[in-house]
Amino acid sequence: MSREDTERGGGVKSRGNNSNSYLSSTSTYPIEDTEAHYRTSWLVPMFVVANVAVFIVVMCINNCPKHLHRRLEGKCVARFLGRFSFEPLKDNPLFGPSSATLERLGALEWTKVVDKHQGWRLITCIWLHAGIIHLLANMLSLVFIGIRLEQQFGFVRIGVVYLLSGFGGSVLSSLFIRNNISVGASGALFGLLGAMLSELITNWSIYTNKAAALLTLLVIIVINLAIGILPHVDNFAHIGGFLSGFLLGFVLLPRPQYGWLERGNVPSGVGVKSKYRAHQYALWLISVILLIVGFTVALVMLFKGENGNDHCHWCHYLSCVPTSRWKCNDNNL
Repeated sequence: MSREDTERGGGVKSRGNNSNSYLSSTSTYPIEDTEAHYRTSWLVPMFVVANVAVFIVVMCINNCPKHLHRRLEGKCVARFLGRFSFEPLKDNPLFGPSSATLERLGALEWTKVVDKHQGWRLITCIWLHAGIIHLLANMLSLVFIGIRLEQQFGFVRIGVVYLLSGFGGSVLSSLFIRNNISVGASGALFGLLGAMLSELITNWSIYTNKAAALLTLLVIIVINLAIGILPHVDNFAHIGGFLSGFLLGFVLLPRPQYGWLERGNVPSGVGVKSKYRAHQYALWLISVILLIVGFTVALVMLFKGENGNDHCHWCHYLSCVPTSRWKCNDNNL
């Protein structure tokens, strides 16, 4: 894998346990917590299995010994694995396949999406990973974040958040990164983090220790986004996924008022008439509008061949900040 390739895995290593602790320690909503005990998380484990299976297939197709033998240069890592061995570390330090294999199997690449009309890459890139380190970091984060969310809100809503956030991350990445390939599930994972934040905001009244929960979650998000400014990490996918998940959380994760859930146990004429609070309806409507407008504008710009950097001359600093220790690749601009 060339050093110019962009992976979406660098910003997810520290998400897991802290995010899971936030979910398990701040919820004091008795009805929803009771329901969570009866929900079995199966979609998130299936996502993990699917990602691992795809990585195995990619490594099988990559077949490092065969194509390195043709090139007569370098040595595969872990050669005892045969065709599943990894590319030389100078080509891919994450212990994975070559960039050519990833590109052939569906990595995100602007030219192929726009000029060759391969829009399906906006989805397939979410299921590809640059290496086993990249895969393990993302899957551990998905387990810690996703299982608890699925137990609380069900597989349909969390599945929608995950997939649409991953798609949103791919779209934003394509608008700003033109000459590098990009792979990974961390745009979808950032979407789950964004949904956690909006869920906390829209259901604010049911939580105890609100300030501590909000501060903890914000610190986790800021740290992971900050890691994304390192070179060769696709922070645009992180940001696009986060914004998509944040808005989807307002749409899909509001909890009914406690009085609404208990309305069957109180006399008629007493209790809450509306299932949700006024601010929840308002946030739902605003988020739906922003999602529709945002996805429509972004997709129109993408398939018209617009370069996001032409409309935002400082946005490239969101993905890489040059320092005395490294230079940002111009291809990322």
